[in-house]
Amino acid sequence: MKAVILAGGTGSRLKPLTYWTNKHLLPVGTYPMICHGVAKLRHAGIRDIVIVTGRSSLGGFADVLGSGRDWGVSILYRVQEEAGGIAQALELARPVIGPGEKFAVLLGDNLFEQSLVPFVEAYEKQREGAMVLLKKVGDPRRYGVPLLEEETGKILYIEEKPEIPQSPYCVTGLYFYSSDVFEIVERIRPSRRGELEITDVNNEYARASRLHYRVVDGWWTDAGTFESLEEAGKRLKGALP
Repeated sequence: MKAVILAGGTGSRLKPLTYWTNKHLLPVGTYPMICHGVAKLRHAGIRDIVIVTGRSSLGGFADVLGSGRDWGVSILYRVQEEAGGIAQALELARPVIGPGEKFAVLLGDNLFEQSLVPFVEAYEKQREGAMVLLKKVGDPRRYGVPLLEEETGKILYIEEKPEIPQSPYCVTGLYFYSSDVFEIVERIRPSRRGELEITDVNNEYARASRLHYRVVDGWWTDAGTFESLEEAGKRLKGALP
């Protein structure tokens, strides 16, 4: 299985730090943030990784990761010339994914304590559709919240930042797809903020009863704020997996 790490964006919640560097290159513990995602994917048996980032950040990632050789992986870089949403960034990996091939998509600021091995293995066995990882959180209103069909292990719908959450879970930034996801990306339309949203992609799967889920037990964070970045640094000190 291949993986795509999406590492673009402006990092607006982490300014002024992100005035001069991409947020995924900020330190988390003793390593740049991006290294934690690469190490987690490698530990799960994934050796081919595509990193999608902006033109101005490309050199920084190359300085840290190079070709991936020193990290036990092979890295290919794709450039997102202008911000157009997560789904638009995902589309840039299309030439690298073969017909019918399964792959993982990780948002680079999503950090996991738990091994990703069981999730990779679960999706390898899944016959069709997509799979997302969920985490039970104290305040789901900050995230995309799924309406679950627990008897089938599928998601009926995902609502972004709802006033009244339909479950205590949020959708984390690790998704599993096969190459048919690119056909869905072609069909969706920009949101009101002018971007192609990954939630719209996932809801296309959900409407077709093809969006499966697994629940993360260990600690997880979206390290996009000063508070979550500090917490991640404390929890992820020391050696990578």
